[in-house]
Amino acid sequence: MMLESVRARGGVTLTRLTVHGMAGCSPNRYYLVEAMKGRSGRVGRTVRKRKRKREQSVRSVSLSHQPQYIRLMRFLHRRGFSSTLLQPALFSDTGRGLQTLQTIMPGELVVSLPESCLLTTSTVLNSYLGEYIKSWKPRLSPLLALCVFLVCERQRGEASDWFPYINVLPNSYACPAYFSDDVVDVLPAGVRRRGLEQREAVREMHSSNQETLQPVLSRPTEDVLTYEALRWAWCSVNTRSVFMSRPSSCFLSGPDTYALAPFLDLLNHRPDVQVKAGFNEQTKCYEIRSVCGTPRYEQAFINYGSHDNQRLLLEYGFVAMNNPHSVIYVEPNLLCDILRGEKSLDQKMKFLRENNFLENLTVSSEGPSWRLMVAVRLLSLPQTLHLWRPALLGQAVDEKTEVRSSQTARTLCQQLLKDTQIALDKISQLLGQCGGPVREQLEVVRELRQEERWILESCVTALKDSVTLEKETSSCKANLNDGLFLGMTLDSLHGNCGFIERNSFLCLRSAGKRSQMLNSRGLSPHALTFTLT
Repeated sequence: MMLESVRARGGVTLTRLTVHGMAGCSPNRYYLVEAMKGRSGRVGRTVRKRKRKREQSVRSVSLSHQPQYIRLMRFLHRRGFSSTLLQPALFSDTGRGLQTLQTIMPGELVVSLPESCLLTTSTVLNSYLGEYIKSWKPRLSPLLALCVFLVCERQRGEASDWFPYINVLPNSYACPAYFSDDVVDVLPAGVRRRGLEQREAVREMHSSNQETLQPVLSRPTEDVLTYEALRWAWCSVNTRSVFMSRPSSCFLSGPDTYALAPFLDLLNHRPDVQVKAGFNEQTKCYEIRSVCGTPRYEQAFINYGSHDNQRLLLEYGFVAMNNPHSVIYVEPNLLCDILRGEKSLDQKMKFLRENNFLENLTVSSEGPSWRLMVAVRLLSLPQTLHLWRPALLGQAVDEKTEVRSSQTARTLCQQLLKDTQIALDKISQLLGQCGGPVREQLEVVRELRQEERWILESCVTALKDSVTLEKETSSCKANLNDGLFLGMTLDSLHGNCGFIERNSFLCLRSAGKRSQMLNSRGLSPHALTFTLT
């Protein structure tokens, strides 16, 4: 028997198997295709397309046969829950989630979880911990009451009624409260500040009066209600609870809006999905109803709200791909750094702060937000106080100030882009030095930073085009004479002379004199007439 490779027509490689002693059989009958390869060694186009499709397709594995999920479903069934539409599954793109077992039609009920399955403050106050929670001084918040209950039930292990649910909760989270100092340092400034606030909230919770619970604990209180245990519980409630407004209890302090929803909390978020969710007072169930439907055997998603990726990372520990709500927040300190040395900068910043204009200043891929540009325009104005209020209301500024504002916004984005690239370089360095949970944290932050880099690059390009248009328009307007009556179509105005569109107004200036401002919305595209006075 002999094997040899033979190059066939079209670059296909065949393996020829020759078996001696088999009379009457042609060796050609034993040609085997070794690989469908061309002369360059590449596979054929069809094979490549099929391979790409396999790689791009989301793969899933059912988890419903695993003991912890069997136990969870039995626990919920005993409390009145039944689900025939969904099963727990592991997905290659999102991790754990819920998979449809049949097509869900638009408007169809996806999940209906009875009130008896929900873990709320009523559950806590009616439990063996109730009398101790009620006597806690100072009164606990509903969030802290739930956290204490989770920690105590987790410590009880299988003796806990809620063990089947607690057993499927994550052991750790990718929220900033869990991040190491190295990971916190590479977060965007605003996320870093709020992440440190999360840490402080857990520390305050840990330092509260814990001795009240000692009579019901089998171990010393300090060994049960540790910082690590309370951090886990705080993240479990913060990332997995549903909003459910409840009457305030006289034993607790603050609004009561948290409810942990076993099984339902396995549903993942997707920004483009629409659902209707809430507690149904008639059925006494927390219900989720699909708006658009979901095909069979695909992952069922819900929508946590119109959140950008910075908030998703802070509140839930992940970022969403192709998130249409993604923006970058500009810190007031950065504005001061960019404009350092400007006259009356402190007074202008104070004016903006008093008018609540230093919050929610953002940049998207389409450019700076309206609020950010209003703030930048005001900071670019002279010290004349009477000009500040009109600028704050969005009124147009003079041409020199407008050009300067665009340049300042571009400098701002370039600085943010530089900071983002420095953070990405640091993340790459740290990824080569660590593993385990820290690596998972870094990878989430890297996704956020990579998205921010793309947003800032797009914004810088948009601002560059804007400055170029301003200059071209300025050159065109310089050629117009005073008192000229100009009548032309919108197309010719845009194509030949250029125009400035600012806050939905078309504005034309001639020889230093400002023309009449016309609202461009609702105008006929056939003829716009500008009278220059």
